[in-house]
Amino acid sequence: MDEIILRVQKNFESIKQTSGELEFWSARDLMPMLGYIKWQKFTEAINRAKEACRSSGQKIEDHFTGAGKPITGGKGAVQIAQDVLLTRYACYLIAQNGDPRKPEIALAQTYFATQTRKQEIMEIREKEDKRLYARSKLKDTENKIESTVYKRGINLPVEFATFKNKHIEALYGGIKAIDLKKKRGVPKGRSLADFDTHVELRAKDFALAMTDHNIKEKNLRGKEQMTEEVIKNSRATRKTLLSRGIRPENLKAEEDIKKIETRRRKERKLFAQKKLFNK
Repeated sequence: MDEIILRVQKNFESIKQTSGELEFWSARDLMPMLGYIKWQKFTEAINRAKEACRSSGQKIEDHFTGAGKPITGGKGAVQIAQDVLLTRYACYLIAQNGDPRKPEIALAQTYFATQTRKQEIMEIREKEDKRLYARSKLKDTENKIESTVYKRGINLPVEFATFKNKHIEALYGGIKAIDLKKKRGVPKGRSLADFDTHVELRAKDFALAMTDHNIKEKNLRGKEQMTEEVIKNSRATRKTLLSRGIRPENLKAEEDIKKIETRRRKERKLFAQKKLFNK
């Protein structure tokens, strides 16, 4: 099946046309690939695809464009036949709305389903990568500011915990970290940040990085001055989020970062084993 799908992909890509960064397909070229002989029958599938496009909230003209295609007759005479230029999405819709009795349609549907799933997986991994990087960067910033405040008047772990809680309260509109954990179902003893969205991780990192910078630049000392500084910067960050329509306390918890890290380690281990086996 994989070889067949690869052949469908090769054939589909072979009729692709490009203009700069734009890619498109001729409906006339696509027609025989999907098992159609008569243009009239194929236009029925195109029309169903257009309706599906409209129903999905897309503009038909963005994906289906009328055109003419030169066709050479039996005596060498060239006629301009009706054609439609299609985007990749339009080709997908035509396959989905084609005659399911045709084996070519079934193969095209399988191919597009495979491609769609690949794209979904890529998007999920990209989202995970962003969160993993942002979480790692936040840890570095937290370590830096922890070192900074311990040298300037915060001496006990409980005092640093209070400092961080003030940061959370200011960023989340007065909600305490413990209450936010309950709201999001974060397990006891786990860090709230391990369940944060990407934008929350970046916001926390920004607020704490500004605080670390200002503590050093202003030579702030003592719990009161440093706590006041982190509150100011966290409130300023919250204000920016709100101005862009993001209310952080209303965001939903994401998948546990620890689970993603474990999954990635297993993937790397499996990949290493396969690589070793294939040598």
